[in-house]
Amino acid sequence: MCLAIPGKIVEIRGVVAIVDYGGVRREARIDFVPDVKQGDYVIVHTGFAIEKMDEESAKKSIEAWDEILEGDLE
Repeated sequence: MCLAIPGKIVEIRGVVAIVDYGGVRREARIDFVPDVKQGDYVIVHTGFAIEKMDEESAKKSIEAWDEILEGDLE
């Protein structure tokens, strides 16, 4: 099972995007999601963006991860 955290594309260089995960930036190939653009949220698996997420869903997912990491589950 894979637990994915959405990342925001901050830069695109050909088929490689720079994806920001709350201040940590990583490269990801975007071959499988060719319609993405700067500002989009994506799910990355093994260095490849595999899914584009709408902003609302991405932010909800990020908030849920923040709660888990802070141990603030009720």
